[in-house]
Order: sequence, then structure tokens, then C-alpha cells
Amino acid sequence: MTIRYHGENYWALILGGSSGFGAATARALALAGVNLCLVHRDRKGSMERIESFFNELRSTGVELLTYNTNALESAEQSRVVRELKARAAGKLRLLLHSIAIGNLKLLAPTGADYAKGQEQALQSLSTALGLSKERISSAIDAAFAAGNHRLADLATPVAYDSELFLEDEDFASTIYAMGTSLLPWARLCFDNNLFHSSSRVMGLTSEGNTVAWRGYAAVSAAKVALEALARSMALEYAPYGIRTNIIQAGVTDTPALRLIPGSEQLMAQALRRNPAGRLTRPEDVAGVITLLLSDQAGWINGEVIRVDGGEHISG
Repeated sequence: MTIRYHGENYWALILGGSSGFGAATARALALAGVNLCLVHRDRKGSMERIESFFNELRSTGVELLTYNTNALESAEQSRVVRELKARAAGKLRLLLHSIAIGNLKLLAPTGADYAKGQEQALQSLSTALGLSKERISSAIDAAFAAGNHRLADLATPVAYDSELFLEDEDFASTIYAMGTSLLPWARLCFDNNLFHSSSRVMGLTSEGNTVAWRGYAAVSAAKVALEALARSMALEYAPYGIRTNIIQAGVTDTPALRLIPGSEQLMAQALRRNPAGRLTRPEDVAGVITLLLSDQAGWINGEVIRVDGGEHISG
């Protein structure tokens, strides 16, 4: 049964609403009859595609407000909430944090033995087949790029920047952008009486909250901070009818994932692990978020909810 909220005059405020999980959620909510306020940060060259997406949302008949601005600046946060208040006071059913702005530098150089295993495997194949390592490596890389994910361990290792490493400022900016910036938005919505009497605040995390990935240290710290903040918000805002939860999506092919060094390898590993035999899709996550807006989900609070088809538990 399709979930519908037509006639409820609900609103959703989505931070990062023009791509990835944010865009998929906007599409799902528009089809369900939820009005939308989307905050995004995109260059002029991307706007033709994005405006087409916005027109698609408008065609569903919902109200749509869009702001191409910096969601991390306090003045812009206040402006958006102030203008949204005129339309959505007491009707904001969802605040979704889907901001993906993080630093992906390493903590330390990869080390001399970083590619040792792959080099040994290529040498074994070269000896067995009587072909040069270069020829074998080229063939493997081509097949991996074409979608044969089982060759990930033999493909050329990811090249990381060996000169720039994470500094304190990198951690601070990433933790705020992808983690604690949820709080000022939630507080502004609360102080301006935007929230519905039974509302939802949600953010997005990943398996990188507990699993170490190269180049992901700052983002991992941000995800852990987001989860910790959400637990405290779940406790302290619950008396006001606000439920705060975090969605842990499986590995999903989004623009944000593509920025992570080694994203192709991450997707290959996820495909091998996932018992459903595919990656998580943005629509999978959007469907769960839409479901959580229902009255029947109103007693879920302070949770990290996995939406990954069993990827995490498959080891």
C-alpha cells in the first residue's frame, strides 16, 4: 500500500535536497503529498538539471520552496526558517539532514607495503600465464571498470594524496557540516514553532561510523557526532512530540559516495556482501523515511535504523 499524506498539509525541510538521498526523499514525499522546502548548494552549470527536477516535484501538486545557499551559515539558516514560517508554522513534519560536505584526506601515508598483496597476485598470474604483469593488470582494470566487481582485490590500488593530511580544522569543519549542524536547524525550527505536534528529525549515517575506511576519518567522526547528537535530541525534544532518528544506509552509488577515494572498491565489496545481490538505492532510504513520517511510527525515537538489505549483518 502506498503511504499518502494528502490533505494533512505536512511540510518537510530537507538540507541537501537536490541530489542523492535528499532528492530521492523529496521525490517520494512529493508523491505522498508532503510540501517541500529544499536547501541545496549547486553551481550554475548544474541548475538546468536541478530545475527540471524541481519542476517534476511541482507537477505532483505540492508546494515547493527552494534555496540555493550555504546551509552552514547562521544568517542563511535564520532566513530560510523565517521565510518557511510564513507557510509552515506548526506543520513541519520532517527535518532531514542530508548534507554531504566533508574532508577526505588521509591521516598518514599509505606505506611501502600498501599494494604488496596485489603485486604478489599479479606476479603469480604472470608466471602461470606467461604474460607480463602490465598486460594482466590492464586487462583486470578494464574488466573491473566494466562492472566485474569480483576483481576489486586485483585491480590497481586506489591512489591517495601522499602530501596533504587531515588537520584539526579539517575535522572541525567536517564534523560541523555533516554532524552537529543539525542542531542549529532543529533549534531554529523549534524556536519558531515550525514543528508539528508529532514531528520527525532525521539524519544519515553510514557503516563508516564503526568500520575504518581510508580517507574517511573526518567523515566517520562527523557521523559518530551526528549519532550522539541525535540521541541527546531524542531525549530532550521528546516531550515536545519530536522524534529524532538516524538512518544508516548501505553503500549507495550517489554523488557523495563517488567523491570518496576508493568508492569503486567500496561498491564492489558491498555487492559481494549484500545478501540481496545489489547496492542500496536512494529510493530504498526515501521509502523508509516516508514510512517513518506515519503516525504508526511515532514511537520510534533515538534509534539508528539500518536500511541496507542485510549488508551490515552479512559480515
